[in-house]
Amino acid sequence: MGDYRQAYERSMRDPIGFWRDAATAIDWIRAPEQILDDSAAPIFRWYPDGVLNTCHNALDRHVDAGAGERTALIYDSPVTGVLRAYTYRELRDEVAVFAGALKQQGVAPGDRVVIYMAMVPEAVIAMLACARIGAVHSVVFGGFGAKELAARIDDAQPSVIVASSCGVEPTRVVPYQPMLDAALEIATHRPRKRIVQQRPQQLFELREGDVTWDEAVRSAEPAECEAVHATDPLYLLYTSGTTGRPKGVVRDNGGHAVALRYSMAAVFAAGPGDVFWAASDVGWVVGHSYIVYAPLLTGATTVLYEGKPVGTPDAGAFWRVVAQHGVNVMFTAPTAIRAIKKEDPDGKLLDGYDLSPLRHLFLAGERLDPETYAWAGARLGVPVIDNWWQTETGWPIAAGPRGLEELPTRAGSPSFPVPGFRVRVVDGAGADVPAGTDGAIVIGLPLPPGCLPTLWGDDQRYVASYLSAFPGNYLTGDGGRFDADGYLYVMGRTDDVINVAGHRLSTGAMEEVLAAHPAVAECAVFGVHDPLKGQVPRGLVVLKAGATVDPAELVALVRAQIGAVAALRRIDVVPALPKTRSGKILRGTMRGIADGRDEPVPSTIEDPAVLDALRPLLGRDGK
Repeated sequence: MGDYRQAYERSMRDPIGFWRDAATAIDWIRAPEQILDDSAAPIFRWYPDGVLNTCHNALDRHVDAGAGERTALIYDSPVTGVLRAYTYRELRDEVAVFAGALKQQGVAPGDRVVIYMAMVPEAVIAMLACARIGAVHSVVFGGFGAKELAARIDDAQPSVIVASSCGVEPTRVVPYQPMLDAALEIATHRPRKRIVQQRPQQLFELREGDVTWDEAVRSAEPAECEAVHATDPLYLLYTSGTTGRPKGVVRDNGGHAVALRYSMAAVFAAGPGDVFWAASDVGWVVGHSYIVYAPLLTGATTVLYEGKPVGTPDAGAFWRVVAQHGVNVMFTAPTAIRAIKKEDPDGKLLDGYDLSPLRHLFLAGERLDPETYAWAGARLGVPVIDNWWQTETGWPIAAGPRGLEELPTRAGSPSFPVPGFRVRVVDGAGADVPAGTDGAIVIGLPLPPGCLPTLWGDDQRYVASYLSAFPGNYLTGDGGRFDADGYLYVMGRTDDVINVAGHRLSTGAMEEVLAAHPAVAECAVFGVHDPLKGQVPRGLVVLKAGATVDPAELVALVRAQIGAVAALRRIDVVPALPKTRSGKILRGTMRGIADGRDEPVPSTIEDPAVLDALRPLLGRDGK
C-alpha cells in the first residue's frame, strides 16, 4: 500500500486521530482536547476547545524560532515597476503596527473589516492585521462593481473599510473611489471609517471619516496577538449565489490553520524556506489560501505578483518571475497558461530563463483541458498537477498529493481525493454509481478542517444550499465520474454559476441586471465554452413590444454593476426564449448548442420552433 493510500484510508477510518496529529504542526495557546464537535450535526466544528492566533502562526512563531531574516513576501509589480521583499521580521512589524491602527479606529475582536484593495503588500498586511487582533476580514476583489460591493457591505456590516485608491492594469488605471462611493450610496450599512492606501497613479479624494494608511499607522502602537477560539471566524469570503444575496463563506481560525499547513506538506510538497508562487488575486480563495496564509503558516516565501500572464510585458512574464525569484512551486489557473500558449505557442519566450528551481506546476480554478496540460508539461519539463476545489472548501478536494507520493497524473483528471475528503459520485437517489458513470459529486460529512463550517449569519441557508440534497453529504454542485482506477474527472457545474478564468460568477446576477432594463421583457445568460477563459457568459434578451436597445448598452450595464470580471461581451436580441411548459428557460440546451453539440429537443419544451429559430444564432457559425 502506497503512502497516499495509507494516509487517505487512515483519514477515513480514524478522522479524529488523523486531524489530532495534523494539529501538532500549529502553535496553540491552548491545545484542543476535543477534536470534533458533532453535537449540532449536520453542522460540525473542529477543535472546539482550542485557542490560538493565526497571525502568530504565520509570522511571530517563525521570528521567535530564529527565522526572522528569512524572506516572507516578495512583491513583484511589473505594472508599476516596483519590486520589494519583506523578511518575516519586517512583515511581522508592519502587520503589528497596522493592527494597532485598526484598534485605534475602534476595531475589536469579532468586528468585520472589508478590504477592497489592489494586489499590493498592504492588502496582505491588512488581512494579517485583522487576524492578529481577532477581527474578521472580508476581502472584495477590486474589480467588482458597486452593486456587488454594496451587497457584501450590507451582509458583513464592517466597522471599517480598508481600500486602495486604485488598481493598476497594463493599459489603464482603475479608480476605486467611484465604485466604493457608489456602493456606500446603495448600501444601508455605514462603516465608521475608511482607511485609504493612496497610490500615486490615482489619489483618493478624502471625505469626512476617511484617513490615509500613512496617517493611520503614524500614531499607532504595535498590537500583540489576541487569543481567539479555534471556532472563531478568521474571514468571510463571498461566493456567487444562484439567487438573492451573496453567500458569505465562513473560515474559522483553527481548522483553517491546520488544513492549510497540512496541504502545503501533503499536496504541494512545499516546506519552510521554499519559494511558493500562487499567481492569483487576494480577492479570490486561491489568494487567501495560497498567497497569504498557507505559505506563511509553513515558513515559506510567498510571491505577490501585480501583473498579467501576458502583456506585462509579454508572454514570458511568468517565466521571468520563476527565474528571478527561484520559485519552487507554482500555482495558477489553466486560463493563464492558455493565454501564454496563445501568444507563444512554441514556448520561445522560455529561452534564456533558468527554471531549474521549479519542481511542480499546480493548476486549478476551472477544468484543465488535456491540450493545455500537455503543453505545459512538455514546455516546462516538470509535473503538471491538476487540482480541484472550491471557495467553500478553502483547499484541494482532489489532487495528486506530491508530498505523500508521486502518483502518475492523467489528462483531464485532478487525480484522487485528498485525505480528509470522502468524495462520492452519486445518482439522483444518492446511491454510488459505477466507475465510468457520470453523477453528482458529493463529499461525505463531516467535511475536513479548513472547509466552511457555515454561511455568515445563516446556518439555515448553509444546510439548505449544501447539505439537504443528499443527507449526510455536502453537495459540491459539480458533476463528474471516477474511472476504473479511482481517478476523479470533474465535468462542470450543475447549477447556474459559471467559471470564467477561474472566477465563479452567477449568471443569475447578470440576468437580474439585464431584466432591470426598461426595454427588456425577459432574458437568459448562460456559460459557453471559450478556448482561453474556459467559459464566458452569453446573453439573449427579448424586448418589450415596440422597444429598442443597443446590445452594447446592455453589455455596459452588466459591466458597470457586476464588474469587468463578468466578461459578458455578447448579447443578442431574439424574438423568444425556449422554455419548458412549466416556464423554465432551457439554458442547458442553449449552452450545448452554443458549444457545438447536437442537442436533442427536450420532451418538456413548450414550442420547438423557438429553439429551432435560435440554432443558427447559437451554433458555432453564429459566433
